Amino acid sequence: MASQNNKKPKLVRDSFTIPKAEFAAIETLKTRAIALGTSVKKSELLRAGLMALQGLNDAAFKAALSAVPTLKTGRPTGTEKKPEAPKKPVAKPVAKPAVKAAAKVATKPVAKPAVNAAVAKKVAAKPAAKKAAAPAKKVATA
Repeated sequence: MASQNNKKPKLVRDSFTIPKAEFAAIETLKTRAIALGTSVKKSELLRAGLMALQGLNDAAFKAALSAVPTLKTGRPTGTEKKPEAPKKPVAKPVAKPAVKAAAKVATKPVAKPAVNAAVAKKVAAKPAAKKAAAPAKKVATA
């Protein structure tokens, strides 16, 4: 029975959208906690806030909820401009002379489908001629 009381609570990971001013308030509260002699994490601050809300009576809880503006759920659209990093100057590419381009065009091999077909016919005909000539040589040398 004692082992059930010593179990660690199951943790849940989640994400949410928060205005920049309220997010900055987290850092302010963290700094305030450090000034009081204790360090605190963001999640600990949020959990402390939940505990404080749980301790409120219904009227105070309702007043606290009405003080928080409703936000559109989901990720921010990114309409705000982020500070841009300074851009490095880009070197302009050097223009290549047109002569080199013309030389490359002139040196390109021309398609030779007719020559390749003729060569293929000759190559095909040569082995047959060599086979016929080869036995005659062997007979003469033997």
